[in-house]
Amino acid sequence: MPLSNTELDAIYLTLALASVTTVILLLLGTPLAWWLSRRSGSKVAMIEALVAVPLILPPTVLGFYLLILFAPTSGLGQFWYWLTGSQLAFSFSALVIGSVIYSLPFVVQPLQAAFQRIPPGMLQAAATLGATPGDQFRSVVMPLSRRSFVIAGSLGFAHTVGEFGVVLMIGGNIPGETQVLSIALYDSVESLQFAQAHRLAGGLVVFSLALLFCIYRVERHSAWRLRT
Repeated sequence: MPLSNTELDAIYLTLALASVTTVILLLLGTPLAWWLSRRSGSKVAMIEALVAVPLILPPTVLGFYLLILFAPTSGLGQFWYWLTGSQLAFSFSALVIGSVIYSLPFVVQPLQAAFQRIPPGMLQAAATLGATPGDQFRSVVMPLSRRSFVIAGSLGFAHTVGEFGVVLMIGGNIPGETQVLSIALYDSVESLQFAQAHRLAGGLVVFSLALLFCIYRVERHSAWRLRT
């Protein structure tokens, strides 16, 4: 049975949300992970805790407070309406912001761990050759952390695809606007459309397994190269 327009819209919105979120996560998460890997102390530990909160906080709790923050009566909601002419809550932009916050640890933590494994002597050697901090990051840090960038981006993308609680709270269930795959699946089950639910759930299972296979494949290939 061919996919319905509603299912196609949900797939498109999910892929668009995951793609935009992953790009933003890599742009924001990379300097944050680098900073965390170079610092220590109680303030750094507090920032690490804030980044990691989505790992243990129920998604509906985060979604609830974001919904209050995005409400038309809030300062952010009023500023957004003045800036764009539309409300922030129950919009695609709200989904992006919520997804970035919710998936942040899945990008920051792998990158931070990779940066911490880089021997300080390599950066010092580059500095003695006249490399600026930016040159050191581009020529030393990024090549050595290439595998971790792939893993971090893949995890951020996959985690965004599988979101439910946060996106439901701040985006609702608006077909063609905020109804991503996880919400469409819930809607299909709630309306007893089990054939449609099987298609959506099966597709998500296949996607998850394929992505995890690729991640583990990269891990094993990198480990084999290090041994040889």
